[in-house]
Order: sequence, then structure tokens, then C-alpha cells
Amino acid sequence: MTRPRVLLVSRTRYRLPPEPRVAAKFDALREELDVRVLASAAPGSLTNDETFALVPPVRPRALDGLSFWLALPWRTARMLREFRPRAVLCQTAYDGAAALLARRIARVPARVVVEVHGDWRTSTRLYGSSSRRLLGRVGDTVAATAIRHADAVRTVSPFTAGLVRELGVEPAADFPAYMELDPFVVPPAPPPERPVALFVGVLEAYKNVDGLAAAWRLAAPRVPDASLHLVGRGTRTDVAEALVRDGARWDRELTPAEVAAAMDAAWALVLPSRSEGMGRVLVEAFCRGRAVVGTRAGSIPDLVVDGESGLLVDPDDPAALADALVRVLSDRALAERLGAGARAAAGPWLQTPEEYARRTRELVA
Repeated sequence: MTRPRVLLVSRTRYRLPPEPRVAAKFDALREELDVRVLASAAPGSLTNDETFALVPPVRPRALDGLSFWLALPWRTARMLREFRPRAVLCQTAYDGAAALLARRIARVPARVVVEVHGDWRTSTRLYGSSSRRLLGRVGDTVAATAIRHADAVRTVSPFTAGLVRELGVEPAADFPAYMELDPFVVPPAPPPERPVALFVGVLEAYKNVDGLAAAWRLAAPRVPDASLHLVGRGTRTDVAEALVRDGARWDRELTPAEVAAAMDAAWALVLPSRSEGMGRVLVEAFCRGRAVVGTRAGSIPDLVVDGESGLLVDPDDPAALADALVRVLSDRALAERLGAGARAAAGPWLQTPEEYARRTRELVA
């Protein structure tokens, strides 16, 4: 079987040699495709092997992203000339815009496939420093142009498919991103004796950590035995620090196995996002049989059925989020019933590395 040559382009940071969960994905892809990857290197990582060409970090850190994006079309063009791929798979619309420009520079007839994992408007409006908002309209135009001019678009959920259709484009494929879930798919533990709400995610505006803080201050006096556990890094460390002063626990970073253990030590996952793409942490919580208290935003309603696998509220209503937290954290039977519904709902979102690789090959074909 001849394997089509495919170049994967993304801003994702990888470490070489890849850790096992990353290696499993690329081992499966290499069975189906002749793959090269152009992406970013984690600090201290090697930058090249037979599969990966990684861009090392730039100092000062504030210039790292800017330098990556400015150079990406020319780096991609160079790899197009050297590798001559049949297709370029781009993890975001912004990568897709760079690949479309690179194709013109290199004059190589590779097809460009744009993957849409979430709302592209989030990165300039609800993530990182406020200076990103100055790029909002430009970013919207670049992303929309890339989606409209790509040879194919792949989405990962009904929500992301809807975003693409709003631009008049029909997705060529819709299937979830590959998620390595080994620490999460073992039989779940029963909820602990004391109620705990767990938040796992980046501390950024799009995750609505400020709304969570406001809701928790309303909920905590009504469930005095309950506690809040935060896991994540980001620019809104001030919110996490204030919650810690009020008695919450905060871990800046945990391994996947430690996240699974944190879910076992909780009654519910709380995901108060203003925007959400695929929502990997939702699938992880489902696998651990944990209820979700979330918002009607992004892809969350694609996964969570209100009253069956969790409770859903509007993202800008801290009082409603507080009420939902109180309902779950004061009623063990409800938490267990919703958790059982969540575990039953995990199936459609799970796939092996081989299934993901086969679907990717079909997309390229």
C-alpha cells in the first residue's frame, strides 16, 4: 500500500522523543500515511527527527508566538518543496492561512485541509493578554478566508461543523480529535464521602474562571462541607489565588493520571466556559463517571445532556451556576445518577489511534 505524503502543521508544542501518548498517535498515522510534522518545540526539547521539524522557543517569551506566525508561511513553503506532500493538514484556520500562502510561495500543488477544533474568534478575544483583542477583526478575516479557500475542512463536533456552515462551507469530514485516555477508561471509583467540585483547564477568560469564582462565593456558604479544586495555568492566576485564600485548592499542573485521580476525588466536574471547542476534559470526566456542571456554550451541549449527564446553565449567570453546583454537591444520589449517565455517554467520543489514523487517511483520499 502506497502511503500518501502528508504534512501536519500546527502551533502545538511537542517534546522529542515523544511521550508514549503522543507516540501512539503518530505510530498509527505512520501506518496509514507518510507523515511529517511542522510545529513548535517544548523548552529544552530536541527539534528534529525523522518525523518532526520543531521550531525552538524564542526569547523573550512575549515574542515567541509572533515570530512563529510570521515565519510559518516560509517554513511551510520550504517543507513543501523538500517533502512534496499530497496534502497539508492544518490544526487551525490560522495554520491554514499560512499553508495557503506557502503553497503560492512554493508553487507546489498540495491540497490544504483546515481542521476546526473550536471557535477561531476565541484566541483573539478571550485568551491571553488584552492586546490580542486588537487583532480580533484581522484574525476573523484571516480565519474565514482560510476556511473558504481550503480544499477541505474537517470539524470535530456539531458545534464546530455549525461554525463552518455559517461561512457557507460544508465539512468534508467530522470526527473527534484523538485523545489518549488510558488513565481515564479504567473502571471508575465511587464518589468520595465529602463533596468536591473540580475545575480542569487553562486559567483564561474563555474558560470563565472569573464567573466560576463569583458562583463559588455564592454556593460555598450553602454547601459548607463542599470544596473546590482548581487545576490549570494561565493569565488569570489572580482569580485562582483569590479562591485559594477563600479555601480552594489549586494545582498548577497535574499529569493525566493525577487528573484522573482528582476526578475520582470529586463529585462533579465544573466547566463554566464562555467558549469551548471539543472539550477533552468532558470526555475524561465521562470516562470517570463524573457529573458535569457546565454552560450552554460551544461544544458543551454537544456532549452534556441537561438532567442526564450533567446540569447546564447560561455562561454569564453566576447565580445559576451556583444553584447548579449546590444541587449536585448537596445531593449524592443526583451526583451518582448524573455520573452514571455521563459514563454511558462517553462511547461516541472514544477512538483508538488506529481508528483516528484510518479516518485521517480517508480524509486525505
